[in-house]
Amino acid sequence: MALLEMDDLQVVYGKKGREVRAVNGVSMHIEAGEILGLVGESGCGKSSLGKAVMGLVPAVAGSVRFEGRSIFGLKKAEQKRVCQALQMVFQDPYGSLNPRMQIGTALCDVMEVHGIGASGEDRLAQAKALLRSVGLPEDTVSRYPHEFSGGQRQRICIARALTLSPSLIIADEPVSALDVSVQADILALLEELRRDRGLAFLFISHDLAVVRNVCDRVAVMLDGVVVETGRVEEVIDHPQHAYTKKLLAAVPNF
Repeated sequence: MALLEMDDLQVVYGKKGREVRAVNGVSMHIEAGEILGLVGESGCGKSSLGKAVMGLVPAVAGSVRFEGRSIFGLKKAEQKRVCQALQMVFQDPYGSLNPRMQIGTALCDVMEVHGIGASGEDRLAQAKALLRSVGLPEDTVSRYPHEFSGGQRQRICIARALTLSPSLIIADEPVSALDVSVQADILALLEELRRDRGLAFLFISHDLAVVRNVCDRVAVMLDGVVVETGRVEEVIDHPQHAYTKKLLAAVPNF
C-alpha cells in the first residue's frame, strides 16, 4: 500500500464561466521513504496540487488517501493526526516565518498545539535538538528570522516541519529562492533526512537538473495534467512526451 495516493484530483479556481482548472484529474502515488519529483513550468498546477493535499485549497473532485484512508471529510481529531503526519515546506523562507517571533517560540508553539512535550522546558530542548539536526546552533532558539540568511531560514522551516515527526513532507520549490551554492546544502539535508528518518517527499520543482539529483521518480505536469511519469533516469534519458523533451532541452549543459 502506498503512503499517499491521489486519484482523479481536481482543483478549480474562479467562478462558473471563468473557471481555471489548475489540477485536472491527477492520479499518482508516493511510497514510504520515496522522493517523488513533480516538475513543470510556472502555472502548470504543481503548487495547487501540493496545497490540495495539505487541505490549503479545496479539491472539487477526486480523492487523496494517506495510509489507505481518505483525508477529505475527516473529523477534527483525525485531521489533527493527518496534520502531524503530513507537513509542508514552502518556497519563500522569508515569508514563511513570523518576523516578530523568536525561532524557539515558533517551533514550541507547534508542539504545544499538538500536545508534544511534558513542559515548556521539554519542548525547548526538543526545539534545540531539531535545529541541531538541520545544521543550526542551539542559540537559534533565541533569535529572530531577520538575523538569518535565506538558506538558514529554509533550514528553520524544515526544522519546524519536523516538530511533529511527519512521514511525508511536501517541499514546494524549497531551493528555487536560494543561491546555487546554498541549494546543494539544502538538497543534501533533505536526502539526509530521508535516509535517517525514513521520510518521504513530494518535491515540487521547475528544475529537472535538481530533480535528477534528489528524486527516485518524477511526474511531469502540463496545464494541470500529468503527461509523463516514471523513474528519474528513465524519464530524463528516454523522455516520451514532447513537453518533457522541451523541458530537458531548456536545461543548460544537462
